[in-house]
Amino acid sequence: MTVVTMPHEPEFGVIAIIGGGRMGEAIAAGLIGSGAVPAPQVVVAEPDEARRAELSERHGVMCVRRNSQALLEAQLVIIAVKPQVLDSVLSEIAADLEGKLVVSIAAGISTARIESSLPQGTRVVRVMPNTPAMVGEGMSLVCGGAEASSDDVALVAGLFDAIGETLVIDERQMDAGTALSGSGPAYFALVVDALARAGVAEGLPRAVAQRLVVQTMLGTAMLLAETKAHPEELVDGVASPGGTTIAALERLEAGAVRAAFAAAVAAAVRRARELGA
Repeated sequence: MTVVTMPHEPEFGVIAIIGGGRMGEAIAAGLIGSGAVPAPQVVVAEPDEARRAELSERHGVMCVRRNSQALLEAQLVIIAVKPQVLDSVLSEIAADLEGKLVVSIAAGISTARIESSLPQGTRVVRVMPNTPAMVGEGMSLVCGGAEASSDDVALVAGLFDAIGETLVIDERQMDAGTALSGSGPAYFALVVDALARAGVAEGLPRAVAQRLVVQTMLGTAMLLAETKAHPEELVDGVASPGGTTIAALERLEAGAVRAAFAAAVAAAVRRARELGA
């Protein structure tokens, strides 16, 4: 894996986002909020009228009902729809994508499968972002298809650098990466909720318990990122012999927490492969 950064500020032109759901909004919000792309250069295609109004008011982007309307001036197109409807969307807009750089964020769907639905020679780059992109702290995995050049991959990596960190990986690693970072925010949010509820059960107000958990998780992540220490080193540094942390860790190990997470990641990888098939 390599971290990709652009040597200079890239010019993206008009960017079309097909799909105004949570991830489409996260990408738009991150790009605009970071200053990487001005709001007038982002066009979102979204069939729901109320959702279009919400996105326009919240982020200042142009929203259109038809996918073809969003593609008129765009040279870079982000397909931000669920994997289950990707084929029908590509079938609808394939002719309009000729000559454009196509970015897909559909979990499990290979670049080869996408290319087979588009005009011959269409450049496709696959990205797996995650929802922390909304606050500029996303983690995006990037790989290029058969027709995409290294410059295309670097351009897309530079685009997603604006909403967090980007890694260019081999496409064979995409499903496993998706199970970790793409689905990861849900795992961590579940842990936050479980710990906050436990704090409430022990007498803390919910707001206090959640604040303690969120800041502790954030601080721990930053500590691991900055020190590059193995997680076990941090565990050993907190767990004093005979102390409270050891007592807690013994219960977590007895509850097979590690095995549960391993099984969860394996299930996510299997589902990604099913979607791709």
